[in-house]
Amino acid sequence: MRVIVGVTGASGSIYARQLVERLVESREVSEIALIMTNNGRAVAEYEGVTIPPNDKIRMVDNDNMFDAVASGSARYDAMAVVPCSVGTLGRIASGVSADLLGRAADVMLKERRRLVLCVRETPLSLIHIQNMERVTLAGAVVLPASPSFYSHPATIEEVCATVTERVLCHLGVDAAHYEWGK
Repeated sequence: MRVIVGVTGASGSIYARQLVERLVESREVSEIALIMTNNGRAVAEYEGVTIPPNDKIRMVDNDNMFDAVASGSARYDAMAVVPCSVGTLGRIASGVSADLLGRAADVMLKERRRLVLCVRETPLSLIHIQNMERVTLAGAVVLPASPSFYSHPATIEEVCATVTERVLCHLGVDAAHYEWGK
């Protein structure tokens, strides 16, 4: 399985790090194309989050519109934007491919492949909600970074993992996760 991970400038870089770490651990994932916006990098640095290097991770320049992720013929299986700013959400909802992250998301939609947008914003305006509706109607999954507490998480890592595990499930990656009633 080949997965694209986009990281934008919304707060919550911990979700991106956890997701990439879990994807690296997965035997079914052979490649992770990692696209970070300039603001995504700045926020991760500000939040003290780094994504450890790994052979499965291919860092992709967000300005390189000639990268394989810009084409449906590259046949990536799924994409997650984690965290997804509402600005990125709006550009994806409008079909604006001003950078590689936006183009890769557009490719996922047009090719009817899995696209998960982990929106990190509160409160939401009507514009945000309408953009969520538009991407949902186009085939994306909007998965707000809203942690759950059924598993009685004791640390910030565990709280954030409740979101990360849901993203993995929606990407189609088989990974250990909390299941209600088990």
